Amino acid sequence: MSTHELTELPPGRQPALRVMPMPRDTNMHGAIFGGWMMGQVDLAGAAEAMMVAQGAVVTVAVNAFQFKEPVFVGDVVSFYTEPLRIGNTSVTIKVEVFAERNPEAVQVVKVTEATLTYVAVGADGKPRTIPPRKTAP
Repeated sequence: MSTHELTELPPGRQPALRVMPMPRDTNMHGAIFGGWMMGQVDLAGAAEAMMVAQGAVVTVAVNAFQFKEPVFVGDVVSFYTEPLRIGNTSVTIKVEVFAERNPEAVQVVKVTEATLTYVAVGADGKPRTIPPRKTAP
């Protein structure tokens, strides 16, 4: 049993992205390319950042990226996001990635963790202020 293995996905949370990697996404050892994972993490993080920024964002930094376990063809990969810091024009997003494997006896494995920073941009491509978050009534 992996040190990152769980019995279920994070309860009470919805993933920003769920995807199943395909054979074309594998390296010569049969695991999914790290670059594929990095691209998917950026997509999930950007989706969260766009919600926070209420508009377009650009990736400006990958602050941390840790591969914990390999991902394989057939795994269902779920990306969970959470804003860590919201600044005037930037937002830092934490992304946690879990793989569900072995459909007969499902195993959930935490495979990746990352933090990325995005900057809100206007139509001119220049940084813009992030509007205050709307609070529920």
